[in-house]
Amino acid sequence: MLLNMKELLTVANENNFAVPAFNISSYAMLNGIMEASEEENAPVIISIHPDELSHIGVDVISAIRQRAYKSNIPVCIHLDHGASFEQVMAAIQAGYTSVMIDGSSLPFEENIALCKKICEAAHAANVSVEGELGTIGTTDSTETDNQIIIYTKPDDAVTFVKETGVDTLAIAIGTCHGLYPAGMKPELKLDLLKEIKSKVTIPLVLHGGSNNPDKEIGEAVTLGVNKINISSDIKVAYYNKMREVLSDNSLREPNMIEPPCMKAMKEVAYHKIRLFKANGKAALY
Repeated sequence: MLLNMKELLTVANENNFAVPAFNISSYAMLNGIMEASEEENAPVIISIHPDELSHIGVDVISAIRQRAYKSNIPVCIHLDHGASFEQVMAAIQAGYTSVMIDGSSLPFEENIALCKKICEAAHAANVSVEGELGTIGTTDSTETDNQIIIYTKPDDAVTFVKETGVDTLAIAIGTCHGLYPAGMKPELKLDLLKEIKSKVTIPLVLHGGSNNPDKEIGEAVTLGVNKINISSDIKVAYYNKMREVLSDNSLREPNMIEPPCMKAMKEVAYHKIRLFKANGKAALY
């Protein structure tokens, strides 16, 4: 069942759960995530960043669409962190059903203008749009420009949603991209989330969802987050297992190397699906 993000998250918003957006960068990872989601009878967002797309190739989108059509669970194919109008339009032409335009580093009015332009074009093609307001940090010490979190202001969120027409809004409440190094303790501003949720009716998105304490993420779902991005957690599980498997120098066939990696990744996916209260929710669609 192939849906856009608005269709997918409207149900999540009405029923107080979050849909995991798993970033995949290979077809094997796609298969593992789809299997885990189907086994949990959970809706899923297949999220592919432009860098990931450049690796696996644009033709994979058609294959993912076919996989979604044949599945008994709701599936959305989402462009993660689109950087320009041209990049987003290329994603729509390739077959994504949802796109994100990340204008969070732009001045407020420029972010609004870019997001509004994207919405006008995407909605005409029945593609939903995610915008971002405020900036989340990064755990990569080399990315000095993104070390400081700019928290989302509730009143700005109201204006942004009204002016742009976005279907979902990514907010900054204290998460960071990547895995947290030793000594770095993430702290979500849950009171800020409550205030934003009280003023904005569209589904809210949390980026940088990997490696955060389960208790905080669970509370964020209860308080109204409807989409949570997961990339590092599943990739670490997948590639750590691959390093272990490849210690056997006799292995050379992907169908012997990748299945254990997919299994390790699926264990993480099961946990996130259940933490987000998405398990069993495919029955609602």
